[in-house]
Amino acid sequence: MSKSTLIDSGVLIALLSRGDRYHDWAVATVSGLRRPFLTCEAVITETCFLLSRNAQSHQRVFELLERRAVILSFNLAEEFQVISALMTRYQTVPMSLADASLVRMAEIYSNSQVLTLDSDFQIYRMNRDRVIPTISSK
Repeated sequence: MSKSTLIDSGVLIALLSRGDRYHDWAVATVSGLRRPFLTCEAVITETCFLLSRNAQSHQRVFELLERRAVILSFNLAEEFQVISALMTRYQTVPMSLADASLVRMAEIYSNSQVLTLDSDFQIYRMNRDRVIPTISSK
């Protein structure tokens, strides 16, 4: 079984922003990975907010969802207690809701990797002690 790829907001932003310094890396990296990518609503919210300077950017994010290139595959209502514990454990980092959701998704999707530009995923652990497989520009 091939790995599922969990996509973070930084990579989505880089993909959708030609002027982003990681754009070329993101395009090249994504082209070699199996789709669809999995993510959560917190990542989509963060992406839309950070792209809000461009009035049309949210449409491009929603087009990814409509084409099912990116699938929302997480239910915060079912996982909020685990998310709260993760955010408490990593409060000194600090951990965002989007990051906590991706860490939890990595636990749920055991054969997965996180596509991210966030170096904090080198600090976070799934199941308390396991390194999270990542794909990063660094």
